[in-house]
Amino acid sequence: MNNIQDEFGDHAVELDLLRQRAFNLRWAEQPADVIPLTAADPDFPCAQVIRDAVCDYAKSGVFSYGPAEGLPSFRGAAATMLQQRKGMPTASAEHVLAVNSAAKGMAIVAQSLLAPGDEALVFDPVDFLFARTVQDAGGVPVRVPLDPESGALDFARIESAITRRTKLLTICNPVNPVGRVLTRTELLRLGELAIEHDLAILSDEIWSDIVFAPHRHIATAALSPEIAARTYTVHGLSKTFGLAGLRIGFVHVGNQARYEAMVEQANVRSTVEGVATLSQVAATAAYEHGWPWADAWVAHLHRQRDVAVAELRKVSGLSLREPEGCYVLFPEVKAWGDESVLAQRLLDQHRIAIVPGAPRWFGAGAAGHIRLTFATSESILREGLARLCRGLDALR
Repeated sequence: MNNIQDEFGDHAVELDLLRQRAFNLRWAEQPADVIPLTAADPDFPCAQVIRDAVCDYAKSGVFSYGPAEGLPSFRGAAATMLQQRKGMPTASAEHVLAVNSAAKGMAIVAQSLLAPGDEALVFDPVDFLFARTVQDAGGVPVRVPLDPESGALDFARIESAITRRTKLLTICNPVNPVGRVLTRTELLRLGELAIEHDLAILSDEIWSDIVFAPHRHIATAALSPEIAARTYTVHGLSKTFGLAGLRIGFVHVGNQARYEAMVEQANVRSTVEGVATLSQVAATAAYEHGWPWADAWVAHLHRQRDVAVAELRKVSGLSLREPEGCYVLFPEVKAWGDESVLAQRLLDQHRIAIVPGAPRWFGAGAAGHIRLTFATSESILREGLARLCRGLDALR
């Protein structure tokens, strides 16, 4: 374990490589003197066992087509993970569809369920991909509030938002960017609403391994057979295992008819779509052998969270809720005015990049907040926090 923990020391972050390869608002897209605490993507190299599996597979030089719905090894590893780590004993490899990222999985689910004008319930605030995938499918995202300060769901508002056009309930658990881990009671109420109104459930659980004790993630599809039959569980390997660039994830749905409709929509059997076999090899190694690394990663993140919360709570006028899951913080900064203007001034004057709580990123409910990640080394985090805190003190 000590050797694994050493993989998250200050020396393990290879900034030269990150400045070449880490895009999506991160090191490769920022000036050299800027620290980006932006996109939620680890700064550390992935586990050695994953690298070895990719290299061993590639040495043969044979890169043939894989099965349309995914390699049996990957689908099996994903089903085993759901059974053993997520409490879904009936999860089966035959109901796992390999997809080229959790984002793609969300899009496929929405497209298989929604006709033009159909409505889908979407948390507010939540990652922009939820509303985007609904809109791209021709649907209408209907925002339901989640208090960014307490993380509480307003169930009366949720139920009142359901109409005859509502077809889909979307869940992000843990909730990005708020950092809430939904309780069994909350999930059961959502599931019961879905049953009562005959809604499908899209449960994005890509963050489900990034949970800080004593909190515990509960899979939506583990609640009951009735809820499981209508739940599309979406997973990816970018947050837990640092494989964002490999674009690999999967969707599981226990109902055979729903699964077939999803596969048809995904267009994988025509070979127009599909997932690279090399990415599936990496993901299989992660699920079969990478959990010691992932558990050490979460322990590192827990320490990072505590450092960040302690430092930010020293800033007068800033309000911060300790995240229960995800490796992002979502402080309220209304005392500084417009959050997008603040983010730009922090970048220009203090060389720290964060994400403003703008509607295009998280919905209108994110107004007055900023989001920053702590998925980096302690030294980089402390320097980034020092710049951020100095900037907030200077700009208020």
